[in-house]
Amino acid sequence: MIKLENVTKSFATPRGPKYVARNINAVFPKGQAVALMGRNGAGKSTMLQMMSGRTPPDQGSIIAEGSVSFPVGFAGTFHRDLTGAQNTRFIARIYGVDTDELMEFVADFAELGGHFHMPIRSYSSGMRSRLAFGISMGIHFDTYLVDEVTSVGDQSFRNKSAAVFRARLEHSSAIVVSHSLAEMRNLCTSGAVLENGELTFFDKVNDAIAQHVENMQQPIKAILKP
Repeated sequence: MIKLENVTKSFATPRGPKYVARNINAVFPKGQAVALMGRNGAGKSTMLQMMSGRTPPDQGSIIAEGSVSFPVGFAGTFHRDLTGAQNTRFIARIYGVDTDELMEFVADFAELGGHFHMPIRSYSSGMRSRLAFGISMGIHFDTYLVDEVTSVGDQSFRNKSAAVFRARLEHSSAIVVSHSLAEMRNLCTSGAVLENGELTFFDKVNDAIAQHVENMQQPIKAILKP
């Protein structure tokens, strides 16, 4: 469970602050996979980073019950000068999991071959995403934060990613960002729509998708002023 209490977050622009969250109060319930939807630039990735504790809100608080993963797909998770294997070992120590077990899982899952033992700076964005997803799925979290990663790779890899993710959801919650509405419908049970700095939660993912589609057909409102 993740609870947002009066959360506000903005970024400076030449025209003034742009709000991606404005006094948001919401609860992402335990035991559900929630689809987080919104326009490009609405603040979905920022919201995941705030939930993970990596980015603080300007105002308000975010309360997490249980362990929360790093935002899967977030490149800042890794040290660029270390290899994929070294980053995996480092993260295993941080989270107190068996290093050898995590190394074996990630090496098999991410399908990086010899690149697993090469520096992260040599990786493509897709390779970094596969490594991040593999590490996250190899560690038990009460809530997984997933940002577009199950769309990485060929169809075989996407199918494998979705299967592993569904297995984790048997015992954990998740908040998922994806541009694929079909993926949202298949993976998630409920949804939340971020629009103009406001977050609306829907108990049924199809209702969230319908609201998001309606929003996309309307021009975005000016939200630079508080």
